[in-house]
Amino acid sequence: MRIYTRTGDSGDTALLGGVRVGKDHPRVTAYGTVDELNSVLGWALTQVSAGATAERLSRIQHDLFALGSDLANPQPAEGRRRPSTPPLPGERISEMEGWMDEADRDLSPLRHFVLPGGAPGAAALHVARSVCRRAERAVVSLSSDESVDGVVLAYLNRLSDLLFVFARLENARAAQGDVLWRPSQNKKP
Repeated sequence: MRIYTRTGDSGDTALLGGVRVGKDHPRVTAYGTVDELNSVLGWALTQVSAGATAERLSRIQHDLFALGSDLANPQPAEGRRRPSTPPLPGERISEMEGWMDEADRDLSPLRHFVLPGGAPGAAALHVARSVCRRAERAVVSLSSDESVDGVVLAYLNRLSDLLFVFARLENARAAQGDVLWRPSQNKKP
């Protein structure tokens, strides 16, 4: 099978169901940013140290594929059916909350703002967290004009929290601790 189709050479692409839109369409931006997040998580998986964290991130990658499929599937035009996509992982939202509660038991209380960085796995998870927030913003933008399942926004919001907690956990496991923001370093000499 050929990877190239040449159908997007003029700057448009097909959504599920066949509708063609510009590659800068908010729907394409939303599912493209979710795809970017999935790629960053794939890289983060190569950096994290803990088996449970890696296994959970792998599950999330599969979830993100389902979220992206849903975002690429607009409401059908009159008289057409909407193509089926994998089910959205709504149950994972409460599961992620449980993972955060579990991780919090191993972390010191958060009393300061945390800067991205520390151990390689933590730094990678902070990058993933910021891409997750960008994906969330893209979906919010899309939802202002088109229908978006509420599970998608709730999932991305919870995932960014989870990635922050997992980054802290990676730093704790590496005995590095969090990189704390020190406002006093912003003062002029």
